[in-house]
Amino acid sequence: GKVIREISQARLEALRKEYPAGCRIELLKMDDPFAPPIGTKGTVIGIDDIGSIMVRWDNGSSLNVAYGEDQVRRISHE
Repeated sequence: GKVIREISQARLEALRKEYPAGCRIELLKMDDPFAPPIGTKGTVIGIDDIGSIMVRWDNGSSLNVAYGEDQVRRISHE
């Protein structure tokens, strides 16, 4: 399973500024057998208390992006 990493309040705030709800992201890496394909784009819904980015992926998936493990990049609004 995924390792739950501790995240500081400051890092959490920074993450929420970096990935505000409604922003668009693209998946670069996700270590999960059910992960959307690399390059899948999605819309950020929010960030939970452990730093996971909650995403509505364009392909219908709703897997969270795990802090410190999965990798995404923010793209411009379409």
